[in-house]
Amino acid sequence: MKAYILRRLWQSAFVLFAVLTFVFFIVYLIGDPVLLLIPPEATYEDQEIMRRAMGLDQPLMVQYGIFLRQAVQGDLGTSFRHGVPALPLTLARIPATLQLTGVAMLFALLMGVPVGIYAAVKRNSVLDHISRIFALFGISMPVYWSGLMLIMLFSVRWGLLPPSGRGTWQHLILPGFTMGLFATAPIMRLIRSSMLDVLNQDYVRTATAKGLSHRVVILKHALRNAAVPALTVFGMQLGLLLGGAVLTETIFSWPGMGRFVVQAVHNRDFPVIRSAVVVFATLIIIINLVTDVCYGLLNPRIRFQ
Repeated sequence: MKAYILRRLWQSAFVLFAVLTFVFFIVYLIGDPVLLLIPPEATYEDQEIMRRAMGLDQPLMVQYGIFLRQAVQGDLGTSFRHGVPALPLTLARIPATLQLTGVAMLFALLMGVPVGIYAAVKRNSVLDHISRIFALFGISMPVYWSGLMLIMLFSVRWGLLPPSGRGTWQHLILPGFTMGLFATAPIMRLIRSSMLDVLNQDYVRTATAKGLSHRVVILKHALRNAAVPALTVFGMQLGLLLGGAVLTETIFSWPGMGRFVVQAVHNRDFPVIRSAVVVFATLIIIINLVTDVCYGLLNPRIRFQ
């Protein structure tokens, strides 16, 4: 296990290197950064002064080498708008994003796993049909539309929950449920299909024949094996929730990293955008690593070569 984790960390270093390379060159693909930042009425001399101040007067590969050297030291540039290092500015927004993502994933697990299990056990029942319709509805519904509809109902019309901001636990309900609803549908469908496959296995029938209670057979024998393929979807959905936080945080004015990135795009604050992409990539790498390690915890027969 230790060798596997070390190998994955080494592979993750190459992934981060590719991400750093991408975020450096993507700025030049959309045009000259100076022309994007400086006012249209600026003179050529003003452009050259700004280009020297930003270090853009040097050859591109020299700039790339300087960028990589500074990135290894944790320096991804200084925010154009705030005038402070971009990476700490971005990291300060992570707790809010992780809090919202955690609540959304909790909603998704609490709704998706029990309903998926019951739909598999009670196959072709009324609840099974309702759950499949709900899953189709959840997958088809855009996050921005469901968020706006929840604000219209629970905040504007009924006045039960705050429509935006971050403060009390009540501020978490609407954005958390909006993001969680998006992740509930695939989790529910995969748990149902995995449970249907497992319930037809011989060891489940043997456990039932030995006189074990129905709850023990379902939760201890069937669910543990059904959770192995579902774990991949959990990790993917967690990564999608982090990326989907951009829309949700913008709709609900949640002061997280996603909304901060949207503001940085409007302000053309390239160092902040670079920092956010690197932070998002790092979080995804960590999620994938933890997901792979959890495979061995759920199923001891899995061995990493």
